[in-house]
Amino acid sequence: MLRRSLPGWLLALTLTTFAFSTDDYLVAGVLPGLADDLHVAESTAGQLVTVFSLVFALAAPVAAVVTADWPRRPLFTAALAVFTAANLVMPFVTAFPLLMALRVLAALAAAVVVPGALGAAAVLAPPERQGRYLSIVLGGLTTALLLGVPLGTWVGAVAGWQGAFVLGGLLGAAALIALYVTLPEPPRGERLRLADRLAPLTRPGLLVGLTATAFAVLGNLALLTYLAVYLRDLAGIGPTGLGVVFVLAGVAGLVGGQLGGPAADRWGAERALLMGCVAFAVVMLGLAACWPLRPAPLVLVMPLLLLWSAAAWWIPPAASARLLRLAGPAGQQALALNSSAVYLGVAGGGAAGGLLLGTLGSGALPLGAAVAQGVALALFALTSRWAPGGRGSRR
Repeated sequence: MLRRSLPGWLLALTLTTFAFSTDDYLVAGVLPGLADDLHVAESTAGQLVTVFSLVFALAAPVAAVVTADWPRRPLFTAALAVFTAANLVMPFVTAFPLLMALRVLAALAAAVVVPGALGAAAVLAPPERQGRYLSIVLGGLTTALLLGVPLGTWVGAVAGWQGAFVLGGLLGAAALIALYVTLPEPPRGERLRLADRLAPLTRPGLLVGLTATAFAVLGNLALLTYLAVYLRDLAGIGPTGLGVVFVLAGVAGLVGGQLGGPAADRWGAERALLMGCVAFAVVMLGLAACWPLRPAPLVLVMPLLLLWSAAAWWIPPAASARLLRLAGPAGQQALALNSSAVYLGVAGGGAAGGLLLGTLGSGALPLGAAVAQGVALALFALTSRWAPGGRGSRR
């Protein structure tokens, strides 16, 4: 039963998303030492994260269109080889511009593989398990926060920032081998013309759905980016307590993500999305209601934080399954655009949260997150017009 539920290629795809996500966060854990060794300001070194995210967001849709008809296994293994080499060369780098160039290469490889991994999972999954399989591959992203980032930080403390990037390279090599050995080629459908590959850019339902994804992520990151400030002001939680909160919230997010996919299979992606978005907004209102009680007791705040994390990670598998239904044969291009929407939401959440923090104070963050999630929910509902069988769908 376990083999049927978790085929080897699915575990390999999950390892791949884990490797890329861990690598994306490595810089944060080794930033001071890296900046000192390369004689740049920490703010300058932090741009390695910005460049990685920006390159990924811009390149993922282009890569999905260009490589739509390429065989998956050689494409993924070639991109992972580039990613692995870009990380393993890091210890020999002594100039910051070269380091930046290597991060661009790693981001380009991620832009090819991550949306493609989700697309392969969706195509290879049995129809009744598509949401479950998507949630497992997306679980690699959550697990990176729980295991990969702390491990990378520890390796960086022991072996320097160079050792952390070697870890990223080794994870890439492991993913490369696993995919090469286990990944079957998805069935080749009808060859799509360029116009068909670009279809996600012209379908109103997809564009609305992508905008909804961006708002959902924006609402989450508006609070998450400034969570340390918010919890300090709300409950007097310091750095030690914050570490415990992040670990517990990460576990809750992993659980929520693994439940969101099966819920989409069982009840339909639309209903699962509704449940996740409503739960998220209700939890944000609950956190807002705690503000007059400050310093609020942790026994009251912690369950809300865990529910928040679970709801936030419940949404992506259901949203991806919904997007695939809207996209039809252009599913991989739609997933690539969805990845870009996520990164835009991350950037927008940091900006929106900073604006709220600077003008209204940290107490306004949950309310702002609830409003953004309400907008996302309304947009997700609007996509029903273009869903197959919906009022605005096109045959």
